[in-house]
Amino acid sequence: TRYELIDGEVVAMAPPRDAHGTIVANLVVAIGPQLKPPCRVVGSAGITDPERPDSFYVADLAVTCDQPADQRFFLPAPRLIVEVLSRSTAAHDRGRKGEAYRRIPSVEAILFVSSDERRFELWRRDGDRWVIEDYIGDASVRLESLGIDLPLSAIYASVAVD
Repeated sequence: TRYELIDGEVVAMAPPRDAHGTIVANLVVAIGPQLKPPCRVVGSAGITDPERPDSFYVADLAVTCDQPADQRFFLPAPRLIVEVLSRSTAAHDRGRKGEAYRRIPSVEAILFVSSDERRFELWRRDGDRWVIEDYIGDASVRLESLGIDLPLSAIYASVAVD
């Protein structure tokens, strides 16, 4: 069982559906080879809210360029955070977690990936503001700061979605 700490309360996370797990695996395969060391993909990444020491989230994936450290339970400086959404988690992931992720100074982009339809929502830092971009169908996402291209066709390979 995976858990998150939300306002000091331990909350169990339901196991992900098949589509969720396949999308996460496809993202690792798509992102990993495009990164230049020391950047790397971290699955089930621990993310802390800089303003809430009583909250600890588990993101589906994150990209960091920090050196690995075996003793940490969280990533101190994620650059990209990825959440694969389901109908039951979308509001929490975009809401509370998205708000916390935007407060982390190192975060350049947050990618919300639907598990129900071919759709990405990219939240991208642009100076002192956040820009939201919506990608559907056969679109491709370009993450300039990391030099990554993510075609939706690769992310949704072997996934039955609307």
